[in-house]
Amino acid sequence: MLKLTNEVICAVEKGERVVLCTILASSGSSPRGAGTRMAVFEDGRTVGTVGGGEVELLAAKDAMEVLKTGKTHIRAFCLAPEQVASIGMICGGNVTVYYQLLTENELPTLYRMQHALQTDANSWLFLKIAEGIVEQFEIYGENEVSDRPELFASRAILQKGEPLFYAEPLMRAGRVYVFGGGHVGQALVPVLAGIGFRVTLFDNRKELADQEHFPSAEQVILGDYHDIFAQVKLTENDYVVIMTPGHQADFALLEQVLRVKTKYVGCIGSHHKIARTQQLLREAGIAEEAIASVHSPIGLTIGAETPAEIAISIAAEMIQCRAEKK
Repeated sequence: MLKLTNEVICAVEKGERVVLCTILASSGSSPRGAGTRMAVFEDGRTVGTVGGGEVELLAAKDAMEVLKTGKTHIRAFCLAPEQVASIGMICGGNVTVYYQLLTENELPTLYRMQHALQTDANSWLFLKIAEGIVEQFEIYGENEVSDRPELFASRAILQKGEPLFYAEPLMRAGRVYVFGGGHVGQALVPVLAGIGFRVTLFDNRKELADQEHFPSAEQVILGDYHDIFAQVKLTENDYVVIMTPGHQADFALLEQVLRVKTKYVGCIGSHHKIARTQQLLREAGIAEEAIASVHSPIGLTIGAETPAEIAISIAAEMIQCRAEKK
C-alpha cells in the first residue's frame, strides 16, 4: 500500500492524473476482498491489483475511460457461473469497484495517507460517495472517528445508501515480535509480512539474527532472551510469538512478556513442555489469568506438521485475533 501511495503521489505531483480502483465490497468466491486497490496511470501502467484475470483487465480499461472523461463511477462485477465462464474466470462471486480520479486537489489527503502508512497508530481511509462522486476522501486517526464509530472497525465496512459511506483500516497499530528464528520462524515471518503484519525477528544466535535470512522483517534483533526489554518495548497493540528451542528460554520470555499487556501471546511446544513452563510461571508469581491467556499450543488446530504448515496455522490464529479486536 505504501509503494502504491508513493507512486501515485509522484505522478500527481508531476501534474498527471491517476485513477484509483478500489474494491468496496466482495462476496462469494471473488478473488480479492474489500480494500484491495489498483492505481492506473495515464500511460496505462498499473500498480497494485483488484484480483487479476479478466476483471482486472476490465477494471483497467474502465479506469482509462475515467481518465478520458473525468467521470468517476461504481461498477459491480456479478460473477455468476455463466458470466464467470464468459470472461474466462474460475471463481464466482460479486465484486464492487469504485473508480476515483486523483488530481493535485487530492494531494493533501495523499500526503496524510503516506504519513499514516509510516506511523505506528491505528488509522482508516474514509470515503463519502454521493451519486458516484467522492464528496469526502479523508484519513482518520483513532481519536477522530467518534461521529460514525460503526464504520471504523478492524475490517473494511461499506454502508450502502445515498450517500454511500466506506471505511477501511489503513494502518493497524502494533507489530509482531517473533522470538526464535529457527525453521518455523523462517517460515512464519514472510507469511505474516504478506498479510499486513509488521514483523520484528528476535534471536540470541548471531548466525540467525541476520536481515539476509529475514528480508520481509522490518527489523532483526540479536539479543538476550533473558533481557528483552533492553531492546524491545512492548505495547498493548503488539503480538508476541515465542518459538525458541527449549523451555528455559520460553519461560524466560514468557516471564517477561506476561508482566505487560499485549494483544496476543503464543508459544510453540509440546503439551509436556507447556505444562512445565506453566508451572515455572506460577512459581515466578505470574497470575493464572495471564498464564491462561497464552495461545499454547500455538496456532489453529488444522493438523499442521511441517514448518510451513505450522506457520499457516499460527498466521490464521493471528488473523482471527486481529479481526476480533479493533
